[in-house]
Amino acid sequence: MKVVRNILIAIIGLVVLAVAAIAIAVFVIDPNAYKPQIERVVEQKTNLDIDLSGDIGWSLFPLGLELNEVEATLEGERFIALRKLIAQVDFWSLISMSPQVHTFVLDGLDALLTVAEDGTGNWTRIMPEGETPSADQVAQEAAEEQAAANGDDSVDVLAFAVEEVRITDASVQYEDLATGQSIVLQDFSLLASQIMLGSEFPLEVGFLVNTGDPEMTVEGDITARLAANQELTEFSVKGLDAKFGLSGEAFDGRTLQARITGAVDANTSNETARLDNFRATLANLELTTNLDIEGFGPQARVNGDLSLAEFSLRELMQTMGMEEPETADPDVLNKISLSTRLTGPAGVAELSDLTIVLDDTTFKGGARYNIASGALSFQLEGDALNADRYLPPPAEEGETPATTQSPTQSPGTTTTAAVEGDLLPLETLRGLELDIDLGLGELIVSNLTITEINTSIDAAGGRVGLTDFSGRLYGGGFQSDITIDARPDEPNWQLNAQVSGVESQPLLQDLAEIDMLAGAANINNNVSTNGNRMSKLRKNSDGTVNFNLAEGEFTRMNLTRLACQGIALVNQEQLAEADWGETTPFNDMQGTLQIEGNTFNNTNLVAALAGMRLEGNGTLNMATSMIDYEAGMRIVGEIHRDEACRVSDYVQNVIIPVECRGDFSEDPAGLCSFDGSRFRDTLKDIAANAAREKVREEADRAREKVEDRVREKLNERLNRGGDADAEGESEGDNKVKDAIRGLFNR
Repeated sequence: MKVVRNILIAIIGLVVLAVAAIAIAVFVIDPNAYKPQIERVVEQKTNLDIDLSGDIGWSLFPLGLELNEVEATLEGERFIALRKLIAQVDFWSLISMSPQVHTFVLDGLDALLTVAEDGTGNWTRIMPEGETPSADQVAQEAAEEQAAANGDDSVDVLAFAVEEVRITDASVQYEDLATGQSIVLQDFSLLASQIMLGSEFPLEVGFLVNTGDPEMTVEGDITARLAANQELTEFSVKGLDAKFGLSGEAFDGRTLQARITGAVDANTSNETARLDNFRATLANLELTTNLDIEGFGPQARVNGDLSLAEFSLRELMQTMGMEEPETADPDVLNKISLSTRLTGPAGVAELSDLTIVLDDTTFKGGARYNIASGALSFQLEGDALNADRYLPPPAEEGETPATTQSPTQSPGTTTTAAVEGDLLPLETLRGLELDIDLGLGELIVSNLTITEINTSIDAAGGRVGLTDFSGRLYGGGFQSDITIDARPDEPNWQLNAQVSGVESQPLLQDLAEIDMLAGAANINNNVSTNGNRMSKLRKNSDGTVNFNLAEGEFTRMNLTRLACQGIALVNQEQLAEADWGETTPFNDMQGTLQIEGNTFNNTNLVAALAGMRLEGNGTLNMATSMIDYEAGMRIVGEIHRDEACRVSDYVQNVIIPVECRGDFSEDPAGLCSFDGSRFRDTLKDIAANAAREKVREEADRAREKVEDRVREKLNERLNRGGDADAEGESEGDNKVKDAIRGLFNR
């Protein structure tokens, strides 16, 4: 016992001596006397010039060091400045040989980080050139890190405990001379206490960030409870509440509020993470998820749920200072939401039970995203969508396009110029890898109602294809394929489409308010073009359209009346019929349109009308909405009961000409009329028919005269012979004479 008592006395004595030595050092040694030596050592070992203009102070309980007013310059430029630094170590932890930081205070940090035009940062020049770690040192450090990762017993577990860490009024300015970007972090503060590995500790962070391009300010306030195990392989964030205020020119002077709440757990050793009740909001957007992640690389596995609460896009755009889209229906874009389950094998995120709501339209289905390749596939089925509600409203009556002045024009003269933008984002399309199957019960677009829509969209390598695009409309159906090659700057387009049994009158009425044609349309077209603007697509289009309309009619125009007008002129009579009606029925109208830019050429229009055959050719200019068409009605039979319209041999097979000229965007019924200039050719045909008829009539009359004379002579001879020998003739002779007379009397 005496030995043990002596040992304890010796230990206590050593502790007392150590405390006394440290106390003497604190109260006797003035660290300010060593400022020149400290500054000289820093300048010798680094490229920094340090200025310790403030006091350096000691503290005993807890043992610590305090620096005031420190500034360092790098190659003549200010690099970092510090108002106060306090580092304190728990005194008794030193005595127990397990040192613990008691308090760390950093106040008034001001750092300037710059990146030169060659991409190098100024912080890389702190150490003199050539003083880089050797290969052996790097290998040794890597081995130690690997041993720690593998749980090598030779590496001690980190014992870490801090009473308090406090950072106040810190700022960092970052400038990139190569890109012109600048970021300023200011008013940064951090407070954490009771920091110990293996247990939770509170954290509070505040900051203000300003960016130069785009000009934006972000004010942040974050609170949470953090935890990490002693091996620093498991981390958790509980009670996260991060609030942000975003403002700047992008938000038109408004301040946008964002917030993130929830909990996060991560394990770096087995690469797993979990988001629990994770909620992110931005203005009126609210995203919530519970998500499990296995693997932090391209082969990650995800499992959980995700939902985007119903929000108004219009309200969001207003809050962000953006101009709302002008739509025909101002009530659209006010109800948008999404919900789905996230599952899938390694490297793939699958969205099952996917529901997307856009106002009154609901899409259901699923999606698949390949994390490594970025390939995206969708399978969606929608109920009904009225796309016209989302289109820009029609221009008000009297509204004129914007005008611009050409640089070559004199002041005061203007040229009307419509602003035209690109149709496709080519760079985006070139990077897409898509596989989409889309179905829609009903679609209203350009006032057309289409049902039972199905299509597939594929995109890869800059090529986009819309295949098997089919649907039902107006009693018929359609099927089409569209391919776009977005690799060149002027993308190439190819369209193949077939339309069968579509009623043309309601389609044209709903599409363009044109009701001049009725009938079941069958159309095949093959059209190619190139360009990325509508004007170029029209200008460069080339192709063929074959069409056929069975059992139809021309509405709001009576071609029979026009033909009868021409026939009445030939007959030199007036039409008596007053009510001709406003339609012209036909059977099997067919033809071909050759598309050459904005011009549609037709050379073989044929249709069967009552007693007539319609033949036509001409052009339609889609750029000017002008039609220049000549039609002819070939008379092949009786066409009307009006006596003045009787079809004589003179008009049989002649053509009654009709012309259609003018702006077809206006009243179509007034475009077609009797073509008097071409009627001269018709009169020539009639005159030729009449001449042939006259020759035939004269020939018939001459033949009849000859026959009459022969008949008379024959009768005389027969009669003379009968009077002389009447008594002696036999009955057979009389029968022969009667037969000869009958032959010439026929």
